[in-house]
This record gives sequence, C-alpha cells and structure tokens, in this order.
Amino acid sequence: MSSDTSRRRFIAGVAAGCVLPAPMAFAQADAVESEVQRNISSFRTHRWQDHFETLENGVILSDTSSRMLQYWSEDGRVSKIYPTSVPLTEDLTRLGYTRVVRKVNGPSWRPTPSMKERNPEWPDYVGPGPQNPLGTHALYLSWQYYRVHGTNDTRKIGRRSSNGCIGLYNEQIQELFALAKIGTQVKLI
Repeated sequence: MSSDTSRRRFIAGVAAGCVLPAPMAFAQADAVESEVQRNISSFRTHRWQDHFETLENGVILSDTSSRMLQYWSEDGRVSKIYPTSVPLTEDLTRLGYTRVVRKVNGPSWRPTPSMKERNPEWPDYVGPGPQNPLGTHALYLSWQYYRVHGTNDTRKIGRRSSNGCIGLYNEQIQELFALAKIGTQVKLI
C-alpha cells in the first residue's frame, strides 16, 4: 500500500472515529477507498470494438455527452483523446456513422441556410484566418454541413457551443488532421 493511500486511510479513519467507534470507522475508510475510481480527465473513454467492426482506415469516435473525441489508427498503435465542443442543442446534434470525405488545411466557412435563418446578421462567407469559425483545419464528413474542425475561440472547447460540428483546439485538429485520412470511419454518440 502506498504512503499516500495509507495517509488517506488514516485521515478518513480519524475523522470517522470522531463520530463512529474505531473498528467501524476504519472499515468505512476501506470501503470508500475501494469504491472510488479516479479519472483525472473526467472523460468517459470507450473501446473501439464496442462501436466499429474493424480499424480499417482508422476510426474516430466522438462522445457528445462526455465532450471528447477518440481516435485509433488502422494498425491500432496510435490512440488519441481530445476534448471537444459539441452542438448547442439536441436538434443540432446528428448521431450515428459517417466517414471523412475531404480534408482541408485553411478552410473557408459559409453558414448553412438554417444558421442564416437563425442569425441573419452573420456574414455569407469567411475566408481562412483568425476570424474563421472552422479554425486551421477541417475534416469534412459524409453528412452535409458536418465537420470535425478547429476553433479560434478556445472558450468553446468542453461546452455545448456549435451549430452541429465537433470542434477541437487548433493544435489538436492539426494533429488529428495528420492522422486521419479520406475514408476514416467516424461515429458520433
């Protein structure tokens, strides 16, 4: 048993001993220590096998509840986890299987018709650069208007903030962009 664990057990036992008889206090400290599972990232990770039949072309799994994206390479040697932004509402969230059909370094952005309807003041076009909502790189999915892309507004990561896409920090979409290829399998859950 590590000294850190022993110290926690001792402190929990002493604290409980103020209220409970000593044998009961240490028994409760043992129960708490064995039941607590620590996950410093707070992401709920998944096994690729629970969602895909193979790793052919690599796979991307985006968990909209945990607000994270996992990537596995075709040979299974590379796996990555990234925090994400997710769609604002359930109405904007599309779930299921798709694939990467296009990769763009320095994407331009045009709002979808429904975005323009909700926000008529938005511009019709934004070229590549710091004002572009797609950030530095974009993976276009087989679903029209859906992307996995970067963001220049880092406050969005970890929040419900998009109009349907999955957003990553620019540094992380750049890494994922290099790993993913046309045909990479994608699932949003």
